[in-house]
Amino acid sequence: MKKKIIILGSTGSIGTTTLKILKAQKNFKIIALTSNKNVELLYKQSIEHKVKSVIVEDENNFSLYKDKFLKKNIKIYLGLHNIKKLIKNKVDYCINSISGIEGLDPTLKMIPLTKHLLIANKEAIICGWSIIKSSLKKHNTKFIPLDSEHFSTWTLIKNEKIKMVDHIILTASGGPFLNIPLKKQKNINLNMALNHPTWKMGKKITIDSSTLMNKIFEFIEAKKIFNLTKNQISILIHPKSFLHAIVFMNGETIRILAHDTNMIIPISNALGIKQSKINIKFKIKKLTDMANFKMIEPDKKNFPLITTLKLLPNKDSYFETILITLNDELVDMYLNKKISYVSIHYNLLKFIKKPYFRKFYRSKPKNINNIKNMIELTKKYLRANYINYE
Repeated sequence: MKKKIIILGSTGSIGTTTLKILKAQKNFKIIALTSNKNVELLYKQSIEHKVKSVIVEDENNFSLYKDKFLKKNIKIYLGLHNIKKLIKNKVDYCINSISGIEGLDPTLKMIPLTKHLLIANKEAIICGWSIIKSSLKKHNTKFIPLDSEHFSTWTLIKNEKIKMVDHIILTASGGPFLNIPLKKQKNINLNMALNHPTWKMGKKITIDSSTLMNKIFEFIEAKKIFNLTKNQISILIHPKSFLHAIVFMNGETIRILAHDTNMIIPISNALGIKQSKINIKFKIKKLTDMANFKMIEPDKKNFPLITTLKLLPNKDSYFETILITLNDELVDMYLNKKISYVSIHYNLLKFIKKPYFRKFYRSKPKNINNIKNMIELTKKYLRANYINYE
């Protein structure tokens, strides 16, 4: 029997990579694909992979493309709230690759409808993990993280009790400005910031990688997913980007997982596809690649945003939602050339410490509406008070 799968955000990098993997697999059936605005690509994907149902979030694109899909006998729905019309029984897998906090609501909608939730949306985990975790337990849905670091860590400890884990290390590439202090980054242009040395990713995550914010988010994710304390997690820079998980186990053993910088590896393994059935060859070019385990502690002069982790409360709070919203807004401003590169750092560091926000760090959201309200409050305050540092 074929395994049924739904891909949320199929036109993004995780979605397109997943489809690349599934193209050669005969034992999977894609039930539905979803997209927000890239409906032209969604149309091509649905034709190529013989998908009979799609969901479009953007109303204008839905109206524009509706007839085109229907002419190919592809059912098209407006909005993910229609997903229940497509599913009679739980599907085997749902991959949520919708970027940003917009991925939280779809995550909660899909948990009751899938046996396995594979998620690459760090914002949803960071802001709403307690809500997600409760729903996973209620609906007996298994959770698998797709971020390479978290998938690798999960792979190493999934059969262990968490008390056996002493410490984990998250590795970062260091991005394009590894050896440049922030005070010398005033003239960083967009092309420079998007020129990641080891990964090819979307614009938003590439900027987050350059500021190390992506790794800060992964720190918070790891704390929540694996139920760890802040003292059990460290961030080290590994420029080769070959090591993805280092876990110190109680009993003085160290477990390491290494692989090429290719998301095909965690996605295919999370779907239970054997390496021999993946149309990709894993090669280690030189033995020195395995031997070069050079690690660098992040320099706070180069990556000052890492100091925000000192403010991270031990328990879930609104801090996570505020941090993500501030960063999302500032990066969006930078990508649209409204602020300079250093303005991302200076504004975020200033706002995250403001008493206006700090009073919320002692309480936590109880539901998704609490999170949405905090997002809007944070956006409104930032937009009214940000500074463009030249």
